[in-house]
Amino acid sequence: MVTRRTIRRGLAGPLAFGVLALFPGAAGAATPPTYAPAPDAEEVKGTSSTFDAPKIAPGLYTDSLERGEEKRYQLTLDGRTTAYVSAVAAPPPGTEVEDYTDGLTVSVQDSSGTTCGSDGDVRYRGGRTAYPLAAYAARRIGNDLSECQHAGPYYVVVKRSGQATAASDRWPVELRYMTEPALKGPAPGEPGEGSWSSATPAAPTGGAKKSVRGGTGFNDAASVGKGQWTDRILPGETRFYRVPVDWGQQLNVSAELPSSRRKEGVGVSTFVANAFGLTAYNPARGLVSAGDFVSYEGKQTEARLFTAPVNYGNRLSDDEAVSPMRFAGWYYLEVSLNPDAAKFFKKGADLTLRVDLKGAAKPGPQYAQPAADFSVTPEDRELAATGRTATEAEHAGHLRTVGFTGIGVGALLLAGLGGWTVAARRRAAAGATAVTGPAAGAPAGRGGRAAGQQPYDGRSGSQNAGQEFGRPR
Repeated sequence: MVTRRTIRRGLAGPLAFGVLALFPGAAGAATPPTYAPAPDAEEVKGTSSTFDAPKIAPGLYTDSLERGEEKRYQLTLDGRTTAYVSAVAAPPPGTEVEDYTDGLTVSVQDSSGTTCGSDGDVRYRGGRTAYPLAAYAARRIGNDLSECQHAGPYYVVVKRSGQATAASDRWPVELRYMTEPALKGPAPGEPGEGSWSSATPAAPTGGAKKSVRGGTGFNDAASVGKGQWTDRILPGETRFYRVPVDWGQQLNVSAELPSSRRKEGVGVSTFVANAFGLTAYNPARGLVSAGDFVSYEGKQTEARLFTAPVNYGNRLSDDEAVSPMRFAGWYYLEVSLNPDAAKFFKKGADLTLRVDLKGAAKPGPQYAQPAADFSVTPEDRELAATGRTATEAEHAGHLRTVGFTGIGVGALLLAGLGGWTVAARRRAAAGATAVTGPAAGAPAGRGGRAAGQQPYDGRSGSQNAGQEFGRPR
């Protein structure tokens, strides 16, 4: 079963003309596809000044940024709700970037210019490989805070950082504005030190491997759950997956690139630096884990990540790896393969993704209002076991509905036809009795028939056509 909430959180594929123009579609089969924005994302044009910054409401938006450009957007916030705004930079595959220099910075500021919390600042860490990169910032409500707690206008500032040596073309950017309701009671405190182990456990290896096809970004990410999953990835491609992680659970993931025969030759290196990367994001598209890419030289290679347990109080932590694990919901996995890996995998590489959730799900805090994006439902877990996107699950649900409807309509038609047949037989029998009885003023013949009346045998056509319709032939 897939709920409307699940479908809305996983819609995929650019449909609108304006979105297609901003995010070009995939080219040939051997060309890595570009990032697919949400089909219901609205185009917005941020400004350099807060004076004419466009107002945005919770939802998805598309814009673009040049290197060094900074844009602003306006929010109207109350004094109870925590707000998150993320930005995803989506340079086309093959774009060259500068390590630790090119990236995104996102911040939320109030009308006095005060920055609410810390900036979301992310940088590329895979050599010159470009891939979708996301950062987020928040206006958080909490008793531990004194700034940015009032209602009123706020501004989101998104900046694309970079130097002149990097690509200067305009990059598509997707914005998402989300809200988290207040709690009914007091907020939980920060988990105590030593309340969980950071020692990375082994990734799951048991059970049959399931096939999955990763998405191009957050909107069409394939749903995966505990177990082993296989996919194929092209050199220069990035694939996205999502895992439902509930309160109290830790996400343990391994992405493995297989061994390959080296394509050696004069002047051909058999070593690829920054070949393979694995990144994790939380439900608000906040960076959770971004380890450096691992190198590759023909032997199987693995990238790993292991998170802190999901806890509301993690937002109070100063640890950049703990703070993002602040709510339940869909966590996203991003796997990227360096274009230079083509010397080993010209037609693509087989990818093994091992996913585990450590710990049982625990009750979460009581929100004052539904917090759909920050929760895990039985339908989410069911979808994660299939490897499908929410859109694919929705399509399958429509097909099942059509099938069930067809069966129901067929049964009703058969029942109606059966009733029609019975009624026709009764009318025929009544008509036969009237015919075989003596006609008024006519002498009865042998067998009680009127003189000259022929017996009805179903073939002579002497009966009314309405009496014959529906009789077995």
